[in-house]
Amino acid sequence: MGCNISALREYRNTRKAIKAAKIIQKWYRRYSIQLRIREYCALSIFACLEYTDEDSQVQLSDFLTCMLEHYANYYGENPAILTDVVSRLLGGNLQDKDEEDYVKMIDVPDSYDGPRLQFPLTSTDIDLLTDAFRKEKEHGRKILKVLEEVYAWLPIGAIVDSEILVLHGGISESTDLNFLSRLERSKIKSVLMPPIPSGREVTIDFWKNRACGRTSKPEMSIADQLLLREWQQVIDILWSDPRDQKGCYPNKNRGRGCYFGPDVSISFLRNCSKKYLVRSHEYKPAGYEMGHRGKVITVFSASNYHEEGSNPGVYLRLGRCKPPRLIHYRVTRRQALSQRLNVLESSAIRILKESLIARKTDLVRSFKLHDRNATGRISLGQWAFSMKTVMGLNLPWRLMSVRLINTDDNGNVDYMSIFQDVQIENPVQKVHSTIIETVYRYRFDLHIIFDVIDTDHSGFISVDQFRAMWKLFKTHCGVRVDDSQVDELTSKMDLNKDGSIDFKEFLKAFYVVHKCDTLPTSENVALSQD
Repeated sequence: MGCNISALREYRNTRKAIKAAKIIQKWYRRYSIQLRIREYCALSIFACLEYTDEDSQVQLSDFLTCMLEHYANYYGENPAILTDVVSRLLGGNLQDKDEEDYVKMIDVPDSYDGPRLQFPLTSTDIDLLTDAFRKEKEHGRKILKVLEEVYAWLPIGAIVDSEILVLHGGISESTDLNFLSRLERSKIKSVLMPPIPSGREVTIDFWKNRACGRTSKPEMSIADQLLLREWQQVIDILWSDPRDQKGCYPNKNRGRGCYFGPDVSISFLRNCSKKYLVRSHEYKPAGYEMGHRGKVITVFSASNYHEEGSNPGVYLRLGRCKPPRLIHYRVTRRQALSQRLNVLESSAIRILKESLIARKTDLVRSFKLHDRNATGRISLGQWAFSMKTVMGLNLPWRLMSVRLINTDDNGNVDYMSIFQDVQIENPVQKVHSTIIETVYRYRFDLHIIFDVIDTDHSGFISVDQFRAMWKLFKTHCGVRVDDSQVDELTSKMDLNKDGSIDFKEFLKAFYVVHKCDTLPTSENVALSQD
């Protein structure tokens, strides 16, 4: 009898232990899934905004090309002005300079308090240099010009052991390795701007033929057509991305290059007798990606690309007659996954909110279209639809809603809560919010355009120049701002009423203030599963 009771107790204890283990296991799986979902959302933000930045660069390049065409028409009687603008825009002629010439270009004033380097560089020198760049203590513009010239001589690809092709981006249907092998590399200094042949006079007719992507004009010389073909081939190599869909079609995310399918890559590799195409160009959470039947290998070697813990780094170890071997590594402090994720997520949400505040007027307008009774609340689905439509970012908005907005007990969204802890600070009062947001959104582009217009590098441009520049930019980029708002802004910017604008200082005054930098970090916050 005693044995039976003992066995029964043991059986019950075992059942309780199994039940407890199942509960713990269920909780752990749910917790792990939540962490992975949060990680997925954060990394999606970084990826989408990175593509947006690249698209912005392309849009700016297209505008500058269009602006030069505008100058060509406007200064028809004075081509010297056009030549000056083109020269400053393209960085001048850096050809035929030896090392001593470049050294003379870099003048360091006595007031300079940044690092003074000795060669060969040590690891300490590199740390000092990195810190100086962060604090903007290097004479960056002139150094950048020299670095751009160095990059113009770097190879655009490599072939390893006659069987592995290494490129930055990818290929297109027209990629021709034999053609590229004859390319004079130093002629292609920018993938955003079509090149100008050396020794060619920059006339109005020349720029009209070159402007706005019109690259197939019959009046263009054979030399010009050849140069443009070379430029296009380099663009495809640097900006293209593989996709699972067959064929070759425009890369709309980047605005340059193409998407190429497995049929394109396999045919290309077969025709040029190569086994693999190794490329980078795209952030990968795992540090790598095998695609197109294992023939296209994406390797992303920058560990912690977005934030610490965001991804491992991966590099390939190659050996003759051996398949490529992936080597993983991660540079990180000893932190729990949840701690690393908190940092990653906070950084992602921060930069996302800076993008949202730049579109506040458009977002609020879209929200209010759904809020017919002016309650200040809409459904989660309506909110997610507005976010995707206005921002143009393919993000999991529903999943991310818990980190962005407040909801009531019925699940309805308080849509203004998305802006409650972030705002644009600016020194110009009583100016329509739309123009403030637009200037903030395009502040880096406007800074570049300002430098082109500021012919004497005084740091000032005239009010009339700013109005003309802005209206041209607005028309080309489809910016929806009334001319009256621009006139009002320029009037406010001209503080001393002398007819000129200290535009650089004005743009520096536009920045986003985060009222609450500490985001929720507890792991018991439930993610929306709708």
